[in-house]
Amino acid sequence: MTAPASSTPGASGPRPDPAEGGLRRVMGPGLLLLFIVGDILGTGVYALTGQVAAEVGGAAWLPFVCAFAVAMLTACSYLELVTKFPQAAGAALYTHKAFGVHFLTFVVAFTVMASGITSASTAARAFAANVAEGFSLSLGEGLGVTAVALAFILVIAAVNFRGVGESVKANVVLTLVELTGLLFVIAVGAVAIGGGDGDLSRATQLDTGSGGLFGSVTTATALAFFAMVGFEDSVNMAEETKDPSRVFPRIMLLGLSITGLIYVLVSISAVALVPVERLGEGDTPLLQVVEAGAPGFPLGIFAFVTMFAVANSALINMLMASRLMYGMSRQAVIPAVFGRVHAGRRSPWVAILVTTGLAVLLITVVQRVPALGGTTSLLLLCVFAVVNVACLVLRQEPVDHRHFRAPTAAPVLGAVLCLFLASPLVDRDPAQYRTAGVLLAVGVLLWVVAAVFNKRRYGTATLARDPALLKRGPGEDGGPRRPAE
Repeated sequence: MTAPASSTPGASGPRPDPAEGGLRRVMGPGLLLLFIVGDILGTGVYALTGQVAAEVGGAAWLPFVCAFAVAMLTACSYLELVTKFPQAAGAALYTHKAFGVHFLTFVVAFTVMASGITSASTAARAFAANVAEGFSLSLGEGLGVTAVALAFILVIAAVNFRGVGESVKANVVLTLVELTGLLFVIAVGAVAIGGGDGDLSRATQLDTGSGGLFGSVTTATALAFFAMVGFEDSVNMAEETKDPSRVFPRIMLLGLSITGLIYVLVSISAVALVPVERLGEGDTPLLQVVEAGAPGFPLGIFAFVTMFAVANSALINMLMASRLMYGMSRQAVIPAVFGRVHAGRRSPWVAILVTTGLAVLLITVVQRVPALGGTTSLLLLCVFAVVNVACLVLRQEPVDHRHFRAPTAAPVLGAVLCLFLASPLVDRDPAQYRTAGVLLAVGVLLWVVAAVFNKRRYGTATLARDPALLKRGPGEDGGPRRPAE
């Protein structure tokens, strides 16, 4: 599954774009691994472990294993595509190359961007909940938590604006902190179980209620999938990664494997120390685990660690969303103004402003963490199905450098499983479909605006003579080049 394939033996991959308007290649293998691990290890496991346990009982590790398997299949498709086409824009770029349908490209681009924003919004609300819980603050029923979440997302925007170099450095610190927190939960569980204070037998108990085994596990897997997303964010950083065609395969697969193992161990520790019915209450399940396994440990310290973890998740997702909007402007799928790069910081400042504004709207309107997390996984499952199909289609388009090649079964199974988990056959909260529908409606509206903009800028006749115009790179102004008259 991991062996690279070569279109042209001996080639090492496309060279970085030397254009002055491009992004900086600052990420090597170590930073990329921390980026992937930090993104995956974020809000999901800290905020949704209890919700997963509520669906299946003590065997909460099982949905995480199933989600890991689906993520690994789709990751193979992403690896084949990012090593063939190491450019910003990720799934939207692959969709554009595979199908050439402008509307589909736009919808995929907006869906990925929306998933990043909903994920960041989830992190913001989880951050506020942990502030209230860990430090025993009274933030009110909803207004206080919302205010803290909004302030938090604005700080994330400021770090994002400082530039990818500063953001990646912040990611290194935050990832190490959140990894330490999860390892602490695992250690607390191991010590408590070894001392006879935990009940390890709970981890083998399945309580599926009236939903049945298959229905409950698939529902929990759809929810747990939110905890496995993040690997796809990294492909949007391809233009800021050194030698991406060589580095991505081993780093992405390693990052997924590390996080999958940690999730299984954390979920076992959680159900062994806290009864499932208690674990499913509230948005801070791991704080309950620490309180039960290490009652003398200052809860505020772990709450502080949890805040770092969800901060990292928000930072990486807002990085991804803004870079995706930037990448799509370079492909002329959206107006060039969204691709404006700050002269001093080299950060896509307009894209950062727009994505932050959407996050503020979501935080204000949707005030439940599970609904936001479920919406994120729903949106990404739909995108992953398209990417898996695109992987098969683009095998007809060779490139002149070495690249990863996934086993054919991986994109086929990945597409089928992603479509199933996104379908109404899985018992999802209807609020997730409603939120996703509203976001996609906004996307369609923006597509209409973009179509009108491009038609006015170039003219219908010009676009008809040169349909490849919408696939060209940016001109000196950061927007698409005008065709020669």
